[in-house]
Amino acid sequence: MGCSCFAVPCHATSVRRNEVQIYRIYEWWGSQRVSYTESIASPVQPLSQQHKQYNSIHISLEPFIRSRKSTHETYTFNMSPPTAEAPRSNDQTQDATRKGKPSTDADHPGPLPPGIFNKTSPPLNTENLLVQLDIQKLITAEDEKDFENMRKARRAANYLAASMIFLKDNVDLKEPLSKDHIKDRLLGHWGTCPAITFIYSHCNRLIRKHDLDMFLVTGPGHGAPAVLANLYLEGTLGKFDQRYATSSKGLYELLRGFSWPGGFPSHVNAEVPGAIHEGGELGYALAVSFGAVFDNPDLIVTCIVGDGEAETGPTSTAWHSYKYLDPKESGAVIPILNANGYKIAEPTVFGSMSDEELSALFSGYGYQVRIVENMDVIDADMAASMDWAHKEIRRIQQAARSGNPIVKPRWPMIILRTPKGWTGPKEVHGHQIEGTWRSHQVPLPKVKSDDEEFKALDAWLKSYKFDELFKDGVPVEDVLKTFPRKERMMGLNEKTYAGYKPLDLPDFRPLTKPQTVKMDEWQACMNACGEYLAQVIEKNPKSFRIFSPDELDSNKLSGVFKSTTRNFQWDPFCSNKGGRVIEVLSEHQCQGWMQGYTLTGRVALFPSYEAFLPIITTMVIQYSKFQKVARETNWRKDIGSLNYIESSTLWRQEHNGYSHQNPSFIDALVGLKTNMVRIYLPPDSNTLLTTIDHCLASRNYVNLIISSKQPMPLWLEPEEAIAHCKAGASIWRRYSSHDGNDPDVVLVGCGNETTFEVIAAAEMLKIDAPNLRVRVVNVTDLMILSATGRHPHALSDEEFNALFTTDKPVIFNFHGTPGVVRGLVFDRPLIAGRLAVHGYNQEGTTTTPFKMLTANGCSRFDLAINALRSFQRYRDSSKANGNHKDLADRGTDLHLLVSDYQSRLHAHDKYIVQFGEDPKELKEIPSKAK
Repeated sequence: MGCSCFAVPCHATSVRRNEVQIYRIYEWWGSQRVSYTESIASPVQPLSQQHKQYNSIHISLEPFIRSRKSTHETYTFNMSPPTAEAPRSNDQTQDATRKGKPSTDADHPGPLPPGIFNKTSPPLNTENLLVQLDIQKLITAEDEKDFENMRKARRAANYLAASMIFLKDNVDLKEPLSKDHIKDRLLGHWGTCPAITFIYSHCNRLIRKHDLDMFLVTGPGHGAPAVLANLYLEGTLGKFDQRYATSSKGLYELLRGFSWPGGFPSHVNAEVPGAIHEGGELGYALAVSFGAVFDNPDLIVTCIVGDGEAETGPTSTAWHSYKYLDPKESGAVIPILNANGYKIAEPTVFGSMSDEELSALFSGYGYQVRIVENMDVIDADMAASMDWAHKEIRRIQQAARSGNPIVKPRWPMIILRTPKGWTGPKEVHGHQIEGTWRSHQVPLPKVKSDDEEFKALDAWLKSYKFDELFKDGVPVEDVLKTFPRKERMMGLNEKTYAGYKPLDLPDFRPLTKPQTVKMDEWQACMNACGEYLAQVIEKNPKSFRIFSPDELDSNKLSGVFKSTTRNFQWDPFCSNKGGRVIEVLSEHQCQGWMQGYTLTGRVALFPSYEAFLPIITTMVIQYSKFQKVARETNWRKDIGSLNYIESSTLWRQEHNGYSHQNPSFIDALVGLKTNMVRIYLPPDSNTLLTTIDHCLASRNYVNLIISSKQPMPLWLEPEEAIAHCKAGASIWRRYSSHDGNDPDVVLVGCGNETTFEVIAAAEMLKIDAPNLRVRVVNVTDLMILSATGRHPHALSDEEFNALFTTDKPVIFNFHGTPGVVRGLVFDRPLIAGRLAVHGYNQEGTTTTPFKMLTANGCSRFDLAINALRSFQRYRDSSKANGNHKDLADRGTDLHLLVSDYQSRLHAHDKYIVQFGEDPKELKEIPSKAK
């Protein structure tokens, strides 16, 4: 049972009443749980920088092992300062270990078992917070028989998971194992697999017992071997892909193909039946799970949260998701924190917390906490706990659905303590594997070249007794009995791959307004959008939600509250009312909820300040990867698009300052797989209405809409707006000179404020340089600029040239960073050398709106100056058309006009310093606008 004493260097510290209390020490010896508890008082002198006192504490430990025998041993914790020791070779370390001496390794200097917990002082007194169950009364003899089959099924799944990592041949072990049967590249994560399989088996039991609508979300996404193993056993893999039918051939294809070209990757992805969560970046499983159960009243999602993943910020916030879940209209999540103690190379925070600390934390979050850890009766413990969780969920739901909701209900959660790499190799080269960080990935990394590791693998795989579990690749009947009926299998749950139902969308046309540039008739785009969304909610009260980071009113979308309320169950003013709006000051939660909601067949909208949507950039990247693979997987059906509205844009964040001026979400999306991305910049409320209507009806995309919340002119008549948005870009002849025909220069606007300035510049040039022919173009669909073939919306070269000409200067005023436009048009022929892009150049502060434009070179004056100079350069070049006169011949003095515009820019700088705001004439467009 290990050495009888060991020494650990530890500096003594002063604590309350000079008492040092050792609360609990955990160690895993093979698959046997050893638990030690003791409290010792020992006087310790306070430390100072001048003097430190070191002591030895003698602790009596009572190990409780599976045989229920107990022994009494004394361990000494030497608290003297660590002394330098000459380094030993690996062979010396191994020899010392074989002789019973403690070994050391670089990451853990002492041989002290991991998970030593210092009891808090003063005590937390949380003993009554943990849920206690009388397992003997809750578990029947029939359950015990079921557990035998479940253990057999887990042996089968664990064999498959381990073999996926190691074997390329002889997958049924009919021949003696040889090194030739082992993959050359060993990829995968073993450590989390046994716990996933354990939880999977108990989910199946709960489904069978209560005929539940349930599926599993695995936060430890690299545990794909465990998920795939169970899907193979239940027959789901074969249903979706005949290569993996339950047979000798199917078994070979699965095991050999894992992390192999053409096979499954090492993490859960869209090719995995039942999956709605990409298993790469950690932190989002819990939020996605809650998103899935919103408006799915009969659905229960079991979510495994790894104790490494639990350290992430998004997961820390996701625990609060129940505060936004109305049990009257939504399903439930059973969160299971798998505290196996280790990340990739060190202990986890949650695995190192004591029971009292865990119970204090999660009880404070609003949960009832049940810890499952008794390895002697682990199946009975888990089964009773899952039954308890289900009973609590139904109790809370029944109360809400009968009209007597429980105020601040405490939802169930389970903390599962099992050894990392459970059932895997126990010890190799004198180092413990099972129950330590060494089992996290590939526990035997040198198995092809190291004889000891090879022997360990051979013994490990044989320990599962393959012949008792399979016959010609088909699971035996005892294994099959543990899975639910076909309609309830988690891998076949249609909500995970075929649940989409389109929204019933209202007609937006009655909300449009006639074209006008009169300032007293301007309309705020987001106000109109809010009115439309209120109608969407009325027609889709159970399949549309808005997830917003506490900014709905600020973004001028409060019109939605004509049809709904906010949904925050801990607020008595908006609880139990079926509100469609969830606001939480966490972009990660909004994104996770929206993903879960969308992937299970519904449609959502995520409005946000422009500056803070980039917070979820990597989440969107992960989602887009999942969705890309999903589109390439023939059995996955369409889903609704992810829909974002960025408002409170950088150009009108002059009051909040530099930190709020950030359009970089555009840059991130442009870099994604282009057939998925749609980026729209509607310039007024009419174009916004037709755009949002289009996005809510679309499927399988990531839609980004960027619009202003400030009053703006209505540039187009309603029908013109619809036609313009269908085209993605068009010539605005109303605002061009000479109807935009045969232009000398092309001015392009893309975005609200930037389009405003383009039209203002065009009007100025009509007044100041009336003989200069100016064409105004507006781009509302950014991706039409892409080179032909790069995006489904990309214009053909002929269409592109019809808008932008083949040889005239193009001055492009863009909402975001100039590099986005330059990158999109880079492969366009005939554009190089004549395109000038104005945009946000990271210049900003707390200032006036017009100063934001001038600081970044996007004002009407900057555009007009560039247009004049560009035309003159064009005219002076040898390629210029000889029929065109230069500016002087047309009665315009280039230098005088440019000087005047520059002078007006300088005058503006002085004006705002004196008066603190922009002059009235710069808030309007020049008087010749129609």
